[in-house]
Amino acid sequence: MLNLKLISKILGSLLWIESSLLFVCLLVSLIYTSADFLPFIWSILITAGAGTIFRLLGLHADNLLGRRDAYFVVTVSWILFSIFGTLPFMISGYIDSFTDAFFEAMSGFTTTGATIIDFPEHLPKGLLFWRSLTQWIGGLGIVFFTIAILPSMVGGSVKVFAAEATGPIKSKLHPRLSTSAKWIWMVYLILTVACILSYKFCGMGWFDAFNYSMTSTATGGFSTESGSIMTFHSPAEEYVSALFCFLSGVNFTLLYASVVGLNIKKLLVNSEFRFYTIMVLLFTAFIAFELVYKNHYDIEHAFRSSVFQVVSFITTTGLFSDDAAKWPHVTWVVLAACMFFGGCSGSTSGGIKSIRGVMMLKVVRNEFRQILHPNAVLPMKIDGVNIPQSNRVTLLGFMGLYLILTLFCAFTMIAFGIDNTNAITITLSSLGNVGPTLGMEIGPTMSWAQLPAFAKWICSFLMLVGRLELFTVLVLFTPAFWKEN
Repeated sequence: MLNLKLISKILGSLLWIESSLLFVCLLVSLIYTSADFLPFIWSILITAGAGTIFRLLGLHADNLLGRRDAYFVVTVSWILFSIFGTLPFMISGYIDSFTDAFFEAMSGFTTTGATIIDFPEHLPKGLLFWRSLTQWIGGLGIVFFTIAILPSMVGGSVKVFAAEATGPIKSKLHPRLSTSAKWIWMVYLILTVACILSYKFCGMGWFDAFNYSMTSTATGGFSTESGSIMTFHSPAEEYVSALFCFLSGVNFTLLYASVVGLNIKKLLVNSEFRFYTIMVLLFTAFIAFELVYKNHYDIEHAFRSSVFQVVSFITTTGLFSDDAAKWPHVTWVVLAACMFFGGCSGSTSGGIKSIRGVMMLKVVRNEFRQILHPNAVLPMKIDGVNIPQSNRVTLLGFMGLYLILTLFCAFTMIAFGIDNTNAITITLSSLGNVGPTLGMEIGPTMSWAQLPAFAKWICSFLMLVGRLELFTVLVLFTPAFWKEN
């Protein structure tokens, strides 16, 4: 059965870390003398108190974490982080419904970026910073963050990493996972700082630069203004945002190995990176043509708007510089494809990941060859590495489950009166951790506040399932998981 003592110890440690993050937001609140400092004090006390209770329950726990424990602790830690993440919103009174507060917190930690807040500019500075910080921490993973800073707090960290990491192929920089985590977080931190300075250079204030850089590099999409990047009317800021979102959609391990090793060729010949880049270029060119031909944009404006939205959708960031609801409907199909595929594995982006797109193409190619040569044994290689048969079976299981969840949840929303386009794209957006949706009732520049409560709970569940790549969460609902042996 589950090692409940060790699980309690880990959850307690994680809640202490969350209280530390809330303390950072308290400092921001005090610096800007905003009205939310008392709610943050109460949030810190409640979260730290709950963490202490969990730690006491986990006293004298051993450090033997099994695979079953790892899946359970990762899923529960994301739910707990979101539950306690609601405290600043609810205690301050800016969100009075637990459903809405949980939706906002889950959207933050999973870097989905869908919001129920129509005018974020009306929030005090501490709450705005908390929204952005939830996305920045959730970008590479809550438990992965803990492994990087306090490896001793998470027993069986390799199993936990496997339960939380994105993509079908896991890679490490160093034999010690905690060392790999530190280097990957260093890349993430450097990207964030470079993004802050770039935004500031383009004319943003320091507060906006910090917030937008955290949500850009986390590919999350929360904004300090209801108009997102479009509020600033700055082409330079749009290009900066598109660049850093694109970089954050690249596999961080590959990015580190290419830049630190001064071997850019390693990046350029990588199959997943090429697939990801080709999609961005082709989709950008198509949408730019449509905007020039049908919406009469000038060439630079068309290119800027199209590359920004394509990168925002494919990296599942959700920032916007234009209203895609006013674009030709054929561009919606392209943006929906971006939602589906997402960026690279091992990045902060969502979707099914580009590596699975590469694997699917190779599986299809092998099937055509098998028809012509029935007795041939056809290996499937990606960047010179043979992909075992078990990974191919997992790929088909993942794609089938992804499709079933999409159809079931979209059908449920349509049955309860949500229009077809919105229901399908809301489901894709939640499951892919994208943020914006396409449709007339809830457009790509609008909040999700008008969704009924049941739909928000479905979306919150889909965000969690999508961020932890389906199996980590859904395995908890199988009878085999709870059997003693």
